[in-house]
Amino acid sequence: MNSPASSPLAPVSAKRRLPAPLLHPSILIGGLLVATIVVIAILAPLLGTVDPTRIAPGMRLKPPSALAWFGTDLFGRDVYSRAIYGARSSILIGLCVATVALTAGVTLGLVTGYFRWVDAVVMRIMDGLMAIPTFLLAIALVSLTHAGIASVVAALTIPEIPRVVRLVRSVVLTVREEPFIEAAISVGTPTSKILLRHILPSAYAPLMVLGTYICASAILIEAGLSFLGTGLPPEIPSWGNMISEGRTFFQVAPRLVFLPSLFLALTVLGINLLGDGLRDTLDPRIAKRM
Repeated sequence: MNSPASSPLAPVSAKRRLPAPLLHPSILIGGLLVATIVVIAILAPLLGTVDPTRIAPGMRLKPPSALAWFGTDLFGRDVYSRAIYGARSSILIGLCVATVALTAGVTLGLVTGYFRWVDAVVMRIMDGLMAIPTFLLAIALVSLTHAGIASVVAALTIPEIPRVVRLVRSVVLTVREEPFIEAAISVGTPTSKILLRHILPSAYAPLMVLGTYICASAILIEAGLSFLGTGLPPEIPSWGNMISEGRTFFQVAPRLVFLPSLFLALTVLGINLLGDGLRDTLDPRIAKRM
């Protein structure tokens, strides 16, 4: 007699069920775009680049050639090399902001949602932070510190923490009333174990989607800050810096703006597609309709 595992229906069911998340078009396209940008950032020295900070006044605003594939900017720096190395700054900032915001937000959200006496204090602070526009708050925080990657990450992380706190808090308030949580409390389970092993897993799916949004938002806002001159200093290759410097010469040399804008658009598009695919896959209500 054939076992259930060898039944012809079992493999078909498994094939339909297991690869579905990985075969979601948004996850495939977004993951491919993000992976490509990350590989480019990691392998920047091996992709035919030169020192992106080297200034050569005699080579300023040169057209594309074998030495400079996308020409040079107003300081004689290689546009192609600066765009490739700019991926490092953007990806690093996006990942750091998402990681720190999720870590701090999850911690505060768990404590705030579980302990009612903390909720009144923490959530009023979070509401105050959310009342300030993210971009304006980031500009103010960067202006108070020395320009650099660390200060930009800090300035972009603080406005994102309240969103994570509110999400985790809502999950905690819902799950803490479930019978299995009450049973865990009744048998003397430590509070830390209840929070980390019984409540936090319920927030994994929305946190993954929110993490992609935070990463994409951080990359965009950093580019905007650098465009306005309040983000990364000019000596650090950044897509926002390149767009800001190239806008003056856009009519005569649009390539100065085109390449960094293309990298920025593809990166944010890839992260957003990845987030949309994760939302469609992890949300049971949407997954049932697919």
